[in-house]
Amino acid sequence: MRPAIVGALLGATLAMPALAQDAGDPAVGESEFRKCRACHMIQDDAGTDIVRGGATGPNLWNIIGAPIAHEEGYRYGDGLLAVREANPDMVWTEEEMIAYVTDPGAWVQEKSGDSSVRSKMTFRLNRNQADLAAYLTTVSPDAPTE
Repeated sequence: MRPAIVGALLGATLAMPALAQDAGDPAVGESEFRKCRACHMIQDDAGTDIVRGGATGPNLWNIIGAPIAHEEGYRYGDGLLAVREANPDMVWTEEEMIAYVTDPGAWVQEKSGDSSVRSKMTFRLNRNQADLAAYLTTVSPDAPTE
């Protein structure tokens, strides 16, 4: 019995660094957000610019914890609208954001269940996705705390 306990503890201990690596660094994510500024801004509810950027994509203030395709007045593409329709209670989490920015097209197809939908966002983030998601959490005051 003891070898099984020792093995389980050893396995859990060895897995800890891998779990820690999944946690993003908001400072790195803030730097990574520079790639997003061409299309996205971060502007708080009072109209204060946190990060000046484009308006091609929706404002990303308070995005973590927000429903999919929620910003009033923004014309979302068919892909995100299909995701919202298929998952009306779905909200952006860090995990969903990581998957989305890694491959937006594949994400909308998977989450909508429709292989014909496309994402308006064609940019793919190839590294530091968890860092970007951690940064977006820092500008999401209504994000759920774990």
